[in-house]
Amino acid sequence: MHYDIIIIGAGSMGMAAGYYLAKSGKNTLLLDAFDPPHTEGSHHGETRIIRYAYGEGEKYVPLLLQSKKLWAELEKEWGQTLFTKTGVLTLGPKDSRFVQNVISSAKTYDLPLTVMTAKEVNAKWKGISVNEHLTGCFEPTSGVLHSERCIKAYRKLAEEEGATLLPYRKVINLTVSEEQVTVETDNETFTSESLIVSGGAYSNELLSMLHLDLPLQPIRKTFAWFNSDEEIYNEREFPAFGFETEEGMYYGFPSINGAGLKVGRHDTGHPVDPNDPLKEFSAYKEDEQDLTNFLKQFIVQEPSLKYGKTCMYTMTPDEDFIVDSHPNYPNVAIAAGFSGHGFKFSSAIGKALSELVTKGETEQDLSLFSLERFEKKKLV
Repeated sequence: MHYDIIIIGAGSMGMAAGYYLAKSGKNTLLLDAFDPPHTEGSHHGETRIIRYAYGEGEKYVPLLLQSKKLWAELEKEWGQTLFTKTGVLTLGPKDSRFVQNVISSAKTYDLPLTVMTAKEVNAKWKGISVNEHLTGCFEPTSGVLHSERCIKAYRKLAEEEGATLLPYRKVINLTVSEEQVTVETDNETFTSESLIVSGGAYSNELLSMLHLDLPLQPIRKTFAWFNSDEEIYNEREFPAFGFETEEGMYYGFPSINGAGLKVGRHDTGHPVDPNDPLKEFSAYKEDEQDLTNFLKQFIVQEPSLKYGKTCMYTMTPDEDFIVDSHPNYPNVAIAAGFSGHGFKFSSAIGKALSELVTKGETEQDLSLFSLERFEKKKLV
């Protein structure tokens, strides 16, 4: 069958792009190797933090503010809660680049942010205990996206707008020219004028079919929920957080609807082949140990594990995203390498991808995510 646009990978970015394309009247096909939302990518686990004063750099802030606007529009159209305003506490050494980026981006874009001493942090949240050499940055308007609900919302609304989603379709071959794209699965062939590739951890094998060899490395990540005192750690009293410690970068969520305190480690992880089964939580000693050690140091309550899960990050060398058109085929857009901090942007990136393949350009500044920044990029 023939479509205007085919999207390979209907996770966070792909599903959002499918919605915006279908809403604009494009005959859109989404193909996914699984049935989204699912546990084989990077969008499961119930929740993701969204923050606007951004430790990863000021250049992200305009895209974050656009994402915030689009999430609010989606929530209104969907009619169910997609965002919970818990506030986000960033904590680390005062002179750390991450903390300084949070402070400077808040000043540049006039974002509400309270810079706090360790003593003030400990006084405000009795569930936290931090050392005096650390600085806190509290952003009250940020909070938590309900990630799987977001995917469900984009999926249902995209299908209502006329998009076709075919799950359990593994792409085995791609042929591209400036006029047409041909996509082959195990027993079907589809054609279109344009293509979006948003394959997550599976991006390498898909992009190799487009003669691209990019520095993308999937890694295994873990996160877990811990039993918590609901009076202290519930989502009305306790913030989502990101802590830069001497041991590494950690993030966490309050207990939302009694689920327990959720914690993960952002740095470290084991490189994996996404086609191999992902080892379960506790396969490595550090899966639980890293998280309990963090909680013992910074969280007042003695940690008691409820359960843990695994997911995959797909890393670029600089941990910035790849969102760009193919260097040889302007009718092909690529979204990959979201390096563990991409979900919050998926509303805006999905819309930007839809504009790239329909207009050849987007209102969003994507220069930070260009393919050209990789000096060792090669076309094979």
